[in-house]
Amino acid sequence: MTRIKKLRPAKATARGKWALQDAKACFSEVVRMAKREGPQRITVHGREEVVIVSVEEYRRSKGQPTGEALVRLLRNSPLRNVKIERTRTRGPVRDVDL
Repeated sequence: MTRIKKLRPAKATARGKWALQDAKACFSEVVRMAKREGPQRITVHGREEVVIVSVEEYRRSKGQPTGEALVRLLRNSPLRNVKIERTRTRGPVRDVDL
């Protein structure tokens, strides 16, 4: 006769803190909670080892480049009022075999 192992219900010991075996057993729930409630801390032998965060939180913490720093730099440049005149020159056109 095959014995079916019953999984323990998912439980975070403190707000957002999971024992590794509970997090493994209910990984989908841990992911949902990370997205809905914030970072979920995973402990191994009672010590915090990793944190699961939503992608939005991760991008915010990593400071994903947006180009904002470059725009700020150009706006504050002492050369911002310099006008550059463009002159157009036409290059020769060459034949292309099709």
